[in-house]
Amino acid sequence: MQVYSQYKNSTMKRNVISTLFISGLLFSSIYGNAQKATLEVDASKTITKIQPTMFGLFFEDINFAADGGLYAEMIKNRSFEFEKPLMGWEQPKSNRSSMNKESGMAVPINIASNNTNFCRVEINNDKGYALINEGFRGMGVKKDAKYNLSLKAANHNGAIKKIIVQLIDKDQKVIGETSIVPKSDQWTNYTAQLIGTQTEAKAKLKLTFEGTGIIDLDMISLFPEDTWKGRKNGLRKDLVQLLYDVKPGFLRFPGGCIVEGRTLSDRYQWKKSVGNVEERKTMMNRWNVEFNHKQTPDYFQSFGLGFYEYFQLSEDIGAEPLPILSCGMACQYNTGELAQMDELDPYVQDALDLIEFANGAVTTNWGKIRSDMGHPKPFNLKYIGVGNEQWGPAYIERYKVFEQAIKAKYPNIIIVSGSGPSPKGEHFDYAMQELKKLNAELVDEHYYESPKWFRENAGRYDNYDRKGPKIFAGEYAAQSVSGANPNNRNNWECAFSEAAFMTGLERNAEVVQLTSYAPLMAHEDAWQWTPDMIWFNNLQSYGSANYYVQQLFSTNKGTDLLSITKDGKALIGQNDLYASAVKDANSKEIIIKLVNTAASSQEVNINLKGAKLSTKGTIIRLASASTQDENTFAEPKKITPKESEYKVIKGKQDLNLPAYSVTVLKLKMN
Repeated sequence: MQVYSQYKNSTMKRNVISTLFISGLLFSSIYGNAQKATLEVDASKTITKIQPTMFGLFFEDINFAADGGLYAEMIKNRSFEFEKPLMGWEQPKSNRSSMNKESGMAVPINIASNNTNFCRVEINNDKGYALINEGFRGMGVKKDAKYNLSLKAANHNGAIKKIIVQLIDKDQKVIGETSIVPKSDQWTNYTAQLIGTQTEAKAKLKLTFEGTGIIDLDMISLFPEDTWKGRKNGLRKDLVQLLYDVKPGFLRFPGGCIVEGRTLSDRYQWKKSVGNVEERKTMMNRWNVEFNHKQTPDYFQSFGLGFYEYFQLSEDIGAEPLPILSCGMACQYNTGELAQMDELDPYVQDALDLIEFANGAVTTNWGKIRSDMGHPKPFNLKYIGVGNEQWGPAYIERYKVFEQAIKAKYPNIIIVSGSGPSPKGEHFDYAMQELKKLNAELVDEHYYESPKWFRENAGRYDNYDRKGPKIFAGEYAAQSVSGANPNNRNNWECAFSEAAFMTGLERNAEVVQLTSYAPLMAHEDAWQWTPDMIWFNNLQSYGSANYYVQQLFSTNKGTDLLSITKDGKALIGQNDLYASAVKDANSKEIIIKLVNTAASSQEVNINLKGAKLSTKGTIIRLASASTQDENTFAEPKKITPKESEYKVIKGKQDLNLPAYSVTVLKLKMN
């Protein structure tokens, strides 16, 4: 009995201890560490000024981001210039191997003198023939919205009495209609307007005809009337609004690898993207067959969104324009083709002429072209990039030539150089070593790494040479699976891990002067690369969780960097906490950014010195319960900032940081 009693008491003790231990774990997981972390913020001293360019946007024409996306044109292959000239166009009642007596047939005609195409349509039976454009994975039509049509036609012998233009839905039902009477046998421009009678994401444009005979057609174009700022040849309003709402410090364009081309002949050449829209030559997009997981052979560039429009967009959204140009090296992941050093002059001249296009007086050659396009005032270009992410001695050799020529003529232009595609390794080390010798001004670094990498590298720039080149964190995005994997997701773990890394970028504003997530945009039905900051289809668009992280940092960047420490050290992941602090001299606020990457909430005290506070502040918070949560077309606002009032108390400020959260605390100064 006594032995049993002792065993029973001992067992009961162990059970009680186990229960208390498990309860403690549960309490800890739910309520976090009971011991509050005290953070010291010194508002009395500015460490450095934060550049207005600190947080910006990187635009690349990938994932149908330009044609089919930001550029509001709804017709695919509007001027019949794709490699297959009728790609995107259907003739449902015609057959190549038939005489088509009961319908008709369209064929491309090449003009040898300038190597451009138009479409010749022979109608044998106007009751049986139709020419249909499929749009960019369909066309987004909204009920009661207006759509402006334009086309060029040459009506031979006046044979065709009328062109009937219809928007049709997926069931062939007409949801908008107008007509054009082609009066001349010479090339003539015609316009008309359609009004949508229902909302349809997968509409098409259908052309039918009255009369039989031959008519030539070209530059068949359809734009929503409601473009950004109501411009003709305009941009999609909802997508520009998302860019505007970030309040970006800069806009880098036209991309990264697209600048280089798979070969030098298909590199991006900015001079072919300006001037009359009709005369801009269509070119295959280098992303059309780059990835086996997402072949898009119908991906071309019309250049309707060209360098003039990029500069204009930068101006519209209050961002510094940052164009990137070819340095005479094709993409080293593809051919790696090189322009010989004695053949580099045209590439260098492109850079010099671009600066003249952006900043030159209207009396200069390229300044006049800008003025004739509608912008007499200079665009005030301050930055230019030489190459994208080239590596090795060949890049350094070519960079030197560009730097010498640009600085000789435009000494105030800031040149962006590159450190290759990776944030580490022999190519990166070599580039940084050589660029430092050259006293390079801004070095572009790229990081497509795991969420864990981003959390572990929040202190990456803490020990960078303050007298060395400044850093442009030009492309970064946490990869939920692996780099360039089609299964990558814009999940919450990726977003808050980027936020943790961004506190480190901001804390090192002495070194880091520009940063941007990449890529920027992706079409739901036509992407090549994930993850992406903004997703859209033909009717809708939304910002990912990563978008809202970028927006939160950009709209709260402040003007002066302050010190924030725990036990005298910067927060770079101790107890899963990350932090940065700034002062905004314009709004008279102290702004503290806090990221909790732990699975439990945490309490912090903020001991603020050197500033007198008013009684009220603001908390803006991004949080979600699961690391796998993400915004979608079904739930576009699942992870979005929530704002609430904060009551300032005397002494230390108490704050609860939920699990997996990004918090911005804004304290008004008296």
